[in-house]
Amino acid sequence: MVVRGQDIILRAKEVLASYSPTCLDNSEAVPAAVLVPLYMKGGEAYVLLTERTQHVEHHKGQISFPGGAQDPEDPDLLTTALRESYEETGIRPEDVEVIGQLDDILTITNFLVRPYVGVIHSYAGYPFAPNPREVATLLEVPVSHLLDGRHMELELRQWHGVPVLVPAFLWGNYRIWGATARILKQLLDLLR
Repeated sequence: MVVRGQDIILRAKEVLASYSPTCLDNSEAVPAAVLVPLYMKGGEAYVLLTERTQHVEHHKGQISFPGGAQDPEDPDLLTTALRESYEETGIRPEDVEVIGQLDDILTITNFLVRPYVGVIHSYAGYPFAPNPREVATLLEVPVSHLLDGRHMELELRQWHGVPVLVPAFLWGNYRIWGATARILKQLLDLLR
C-alpha cells in the first residue's frame, strides 16, 4: 500500500488534534523543547533532523530534532522550540503550523524535553539555513521510510539499572537513537 505524503500530514494533524500528551514534572531536570518539523517535498512527507557538530555543548555528533534548553527569556517551551529551530536551521516561526505535542521525555543527560510537531509550509522547497556552528548536516528523511518497519530495530539498554528495549532508526549511514528515536517512534505509532 502506497501512502501519499499529503495523507501523512493530514493524518498527523488528525491524531495530534485529539492527543493528550503526558507532561512530566521534574524540577531537577533542565527544561528543553524540540520541534518535529514535517513538510512536503516532491509529493512526499518528510521530517527534518540535524546532525549536531562537535562544537556544541551537549550531544556532540548526535542526530536530533532542532531544539534545546529553555532560555530565561522564553515565556514557554513552545517559544523555546521555535526559537531554537530558527537559530539552528533557519526555520522561521511564522512558517510553522504547530499541530500538536508529544509526550515529554526525560533524557539520560537530565534534560526534560517537550516535543512539538509542526508543519512547515513551503511551496517550492524550504530555504533551510543551517547554523554551521551547531549543525553539521541536515537530514531530510521521508516519513514513509521511517514507517517501514525494516528501518527500525530495538536495542537493549540500561535505564537506571533496569534493562529496557529502545528503538533505533536507520537512514543511509546514520543511526537515529536515544531521545530522538523515542520521539520519532511515538509519532510513527500515532500515525499508524
